[in-house]
Amino acid sequence: MIEKIEKFTDSTYFTSALKVTIASVIPVLVCIYLNHFEIGFTIALGVILTYPCDIPSSLKHKINGILVTAFLIAGVNLLINITYPIPFIFYTFFPILIFILAMLSVYGQRATFTSFSALLTASLSFSHMHTGLEMLQYSGFILVGGLFYLLISLLFYYIRPNRYVELQVAECIKLTAKYLKLRGDLWNILADRKSILEKQLHLQVELNDIHHNIRLVLIGKQISSISSNQNRKMLIVFISLLEILELALSTSFDHDRLHQKFEKHPKTLATYQNLAYNLASTLKQLSKNIAKRTSYIPKNNLRKHLLALEDAIKEYENDLGKEEASEGVLMLKTMLEYAEKQVEKIKIIERAFTSVSNNYDFKGKDRDLEKFLTPQYYPLSTFIQNISFSSTIFRHSLRLTVAIVFGLIIGKFFAFQNAYWIVMTIIIIMRPGYGLTKQRTKQRVIGTVVGGVIAFSILFLTLNHQLLSVLAILCLLLGYSFTQTNYTVSATFVTMYIVFLYGILTTDILHVIQFRVADTITGALLAYLANHFLWPTWEYIKAPEHLEKSIIANRKYLQEIFNYYTQKGEVPTSYRLARKNAFIEIGNLMASFQRMSQEPKSKQKNIVLLYKLTELNHSLLSSTASLGTYTQSHKTTASSRALTIVVEKVLKNLDHSIALLKKESFVESDHTSNEEIANRFIELKNIRQNELKERTEIDEEAFALLMQEAQLVIEQLIWLTNLSESILKNTKELVESVE
Repeated sequence: MIEKIEKFTDSTYFTSALKVTIASVIPVLVCIYLNHFEIGFTIALGVILTYPCDIPSSLKHKINGILVTAFLIAGVNLLINITYPIPFIFYTFFPILIFILAMLSVYGQRATFTSFSALLTASLSFSHMHTGLEMLQYSGFILVGGLFYLLISLLFYYIRPNRYVELQVAECIKLTAKYLKLRGDLWNILADRKSILEKQLHLQVELNDIHHNIRLVLIGKQISSISSNQNRKMLIVFISLLEILELALSTSFDHDRLHQKFEKHPKTLATYQNLAYNLASTLKQLSKNIAKRTSYIPKNNLRKHLLALEDAIKEYENDLGKEEASEGVLMLKTMLEYAEKQVEKIKIIERAFTSVSNNYDFKGKDRDLEKFLTPQYYPLSTFIQNISFSSTIFRHSLRLTVAIVFGLIIGKFFAFQNAYWIVMTIIIIMRPGYGLTKQRTKQRVIGTVVGGVIAFSILFLTLNHQLLSVLAILCLLLGYSFTQTNYTVSATFVTMYIVFLYGILTTDILHVIQFRVADTITGALLAYLANHFLWPTWEYIKAPEHLEKSIIANRKYLQEIFNYYTQKGEVPTSYRLARKNAFIEIGNLMASFQRMSQEPKSKQKNIVLLYKLTELNHSLLSSTASLGTYTQSHKTTASSRALTIVVEKVLKNLDHSIALLKKESFVESDHTSNEEIANRFIELKNIRQNELKERTEIDEEAFALLMQEAQLVIEQLIWLTNLSESILKNTKELVESVE
């Protein structure tokens, strides 16, 4: 229990919550002491409204983002106060303002949070309207709150500059270990491989998110010339984790065939599975040590497990005889090579946390790191291009604007005490997707009811202002801590915070809170109805777009691998970028499927077909990665014409699939028949037979390399061809069903 509490209080979520809590409480306490509570409360409001945009990034982007948000929320509050007294101007200006603020989300993640803060400010502006000089003072105090939060955030940054990165890398190692564990589970004879694959795809979505966060911070520091040894060390670890993931993804063994092959020698596969589990266990231990900042002492002797697998291979060869066991030994040696590469990568991570020296050589890669970040610029053309019903953000902005205006009208003409609370609830709950909005609506209502019951129970027992103040601060801290991990719990604590706050500020607490509950339920209902009926964005419409991007990314990755295979030399940056994008897009495709599964059954059109295509693209990525890792670690022979024809066939199948999804015509030049492809495979297989005949002319090591290359490359090309054919067939079916 104590360990869990320590882990929670050391998490990035708790640290972020602690920042905003300290930054909002200090002004209130100081101003209470100076008998200016309202000023302190307004500054605290500025803090809370600025806080959401403080997301992981480089220091420069962090400062710029907070400054822009602070000035924007102050400006929005001032504009609403200026226009509100003039109904004709206000009711024309307000919807336009809401729409523009919502559309800011087209500029990325930070802009989305800035948009959210500005929209919240717009709703809260109706709680206290000001005139004359008071307008400027109130907006000024909100700005002061934003600037004060920037000060506190920078203070936290300089006290523990590397802690966020450490925790994110620790979490990344933990998720990678989980991925390796799932790969190990595949070696169970009775394993539910479909369920394991689904878990891997879900895990890929999580890994994509954490990879993005780490890139923003680590690479941002590296290219801004403020890098430290610690930052470079973490970057080396991160690169190694990406390579471990690629290696894991590339182990596309035919498990059924292997179990059949080694049916009478189960100990051999069991030895390998034990090694696979120990790879995952080692990473998990590393993750815990990094998170706890304790010295790393390896518990697993990976070299010993590698030797155990080598002994198992020798034992298998001795039992069957060299000739009969040759094919099985080759399979096992391929598995052994994979394990050796993983151990090598894990050892790099281990050395990063045990070596005294912190000098890491990037071999000139620094100049290319910036290419792995999404460019940070905000052209007006991006905004204009998204003013279309084909844009999810445009639909959401329009939907949100109508819902907010409708909420204001309902609040004004019916017996609602505070219309702004309805508007604020709509802003907090409504999301571009139906599934998330539905989920948030449910969580918000449950949190409001549960939090209200608990808080009123406490108020029934005591009205001591000092105790209520402490409880309010604690609930604020916990409410923000759970925002990203458990929104129901977060809503519960935030509701308790609000109830305790009113318990301190007013005597008629029950009367005030019952209106708040009614406002919350009304706002939640409006958000849900608006997302369902006003220009809804159903995922079955967007899913083909994500599928297209995933196929394009896989095609680019395969093309880069083939280019490297034919040209040799150093692995180019374009190869690593293609790999990164392929991983990201398969995660995005799975995320699209997840969103569709949360939507009404009537809107889950072609969900089975979409999932099948997601699996096929994942398998294609796995097979492509297998070919890529092999070509990097082996001295391959010259590319033959037969190999070129086979790869071109795969690329053409993918091109055809892309054209179908884009609704473009596709003319296949130089059509390659299935019979010709089969002949090319026979030609490639003859490479191995020719080498067998020429065995006396080359040494045994060279022969083994050529034999291994031929078998692995041919198997992967056959599998790639079959996968590309399946993707094309199912894409045709998907497009036809949509039409």
